[in-house]
Amino acid sequence: MLAETICSAVSAAGLGIAAVSAYRKRFLTATRIAAYSLVPVGLVLTGVVEWVAGIAFKPSVWIGFGLLGVAWLLFLTTRTVERRRGTTRAERKAARAAGRSEAVAPAASAPSLGAGGAAGPAAARPKPKKQPEAAAGGDDFSDIEAILKKHGI
Repeated sequence: MLAETICSAVSAAGLGIAAVSAYRKRFLTATRIAAYSLVPVGLVLTGVVEWVAGIAFKPSVWIGFGLLGVAWLLFLTTRTVERRRGTTRAERKAARAAGRSEAVAPAASAPSLGAGGAAGPAAARPKPKKQPEAAAGGDDFSDIEAILKKHGI
């Protein structure tokens, strides 16, 4: 009974606001507000409000919602554990045996290097700064010149 009274009051207030909006020549806004304000009365007349009020005050319904929440948490936990594992045990053993600690596809950018560049992650590493034999011969800039010529610079 209280819920029906509240819904009726909300609808009456909404219709009042719609009337003020129509008085101010905002007819589209007034129509939209009137439509929204008729929804609570429609819910009362169809019995939805009584049904919701009956559900909201039953302890068994809240226990059911609690159980659904626990089930959802269990599903979420198992999914997180599966994602964390990522691979099967056999795949992990094979990876350890191969000694693979690099990226999944270390030579994936090899085609973009073309014929002049070296493939693999070793080419991307900078050379150490202490190279007395390369500094003496002037050979340390030959790979840079090759890259510049390749790009037309």
